[in-house]
Amino acid sequence: SNNIRGNQVMLEKAIEYEVGHFVLVSTDKAVRPTNIMGASKRVCELLVQSYMGNGTRMMAVRFGNVVGSSGSVIPLFREQIERGGPVTVTHPEVTRYFMTIPEASQLILQAGAQGKGGETFILAMGTPIKIADMARDLIRLSGKEPDEDIEVRFSGLRQGEKLYEELITEGEGIVPTTHKKILVLKTGGDWNGMGSQEAFRKHLLDQIHALYTAALLHDVQGIRQKMKEIVPEYEVQESTCVL
Repeated sequence: SNNIRGNQVMLEKAIEYEVGHFVLVSTDKAVRPTNIMGASKRVCELLVQSYMGNGTRMMAVRFGNVVGSSGSVIPLFREQIERGGPVTVTHPEVTRYFMTIPEASQLILQAGAQGKGGETFILAMGTPIKIADMARDLIRLSGKEPDEDIEVRFSGLRQGEKLYEELITEGEGIVPTTHKKILVLKTGGDWNGMGSQEAFRKHLLDQIHALYTAALLHDVQGIRQKMKEIVPEYEVQESTCVL
C-alpha cells in the first residue's frame, strides 16, 4: 500500500502536473528479492518503466545502506555498546554496502540530471563491509575490547535476509556513464515480452490491481502469490503473519 500504491499515485501526479524529473529511490533489496519490501521496490521500478514517456523524465536509482539514515545499524550498535553489550550481529559472514548521506544525495541528483527517461541507475558502492568487523571496530573506538569487555553475539539471519546484497540481477547489463560512480542498467526493448509499452503497462496495472485487492482483504497468501507473478525472481519465504 505504501511502496507500490504510493509510488503509482506519485507517478500519475507527476504526469498530471507536468513535473520535469521523477527519480525513484530504490534499493539493492529489489535484486532477487527475498522479502515483500524488496519485491515491492522491484514492482516500483517496473511501474517507472511503464509510465515513462509521458512528458516527465522518469528513472530509478538503486543502492544499498546509507550510514546514519533511519534504520542504519550503526546507531543500534552504539546504543548496545553504551548498555555494555551484547552487540548483536545476525551472521559472522553477512556483508553490506555503505555510503554517507551527502554521497547518496549528490549521486541521486547526478543520476536525475543524466537520466533521459526509463533508466535504472546503479550507484557504485565501493567494497562491501562485514557487519561483524564494523561492530568490533565500533567497540574498539569506544575504548573497549570486543569479546572481552563487550560480547559480539550472532543471532542468526532473519527471515528473507541475505548474506550478501546485490545491485544487479541476472540478465541486467551495466554500462558506465559520464560520472565515475554512476552506472546504468541496459534496458531491453521487448517490454517484458509484451511487445509494446502500452501492453506492458496494461498487463502490469491489471496485476497490481489484483495485488491491491489481496492487500485490502489482508490475504497474505494472495499477496505472496501475486507478487511472485509480477516479480518471478522473488523468492517467497514461508512465515506466519501476526495481525
